Amino acid sequence: MDQTEQLHGLMPLCGTLGMRVVRFGPDAIELEMDWTPDRCTSNGLLHGGALMALADSAGGACAFTNLPEGATGTSTIESKTNFLGAVRDGAVRAVARPLHIGSTTIVVETEVRDGEGHLVMKTTQTQIVLKPRSSG
Repeated sequence: MDQTEQLHGLMPLCGTLGMRVVRFGPDAIELEMDWTPDRCTSNGLLHGGALMALADSAGGACAFTNLPEGATGTSTIESKTNFLGAVRDGAVRAVARPLHIGSTTIVVETEVRDGEGHLVMKTTQTQIVLKPRSSG
């Protein structure tokens, strides 16, 4: 199974939106998604929600690859986004890198760029580290 198939299995929305893995490692996650008319808002602009899904998926995968020992996963608890440009065609690429890797939270910064390399969005998110609940 390739990395894109694994991503779609772990996060089915990534498959629904046609996201592809470009790079997958603890230092950086890169995901791509194409502009398509069915992912747009008015005037043929790629919907901000689709861009947010791309950034959140890349950030979540980045946090997951940096989990401390004994952790079972992560969940986004805070996300701050600045939209800096519009996407009217082509593909967008999200690059997520860890800013802080702790035992209870992981902070990730994600840049989304269009096919020409223009920065269209920047997201900083905090992921809570999930650990098994103790019984009793």
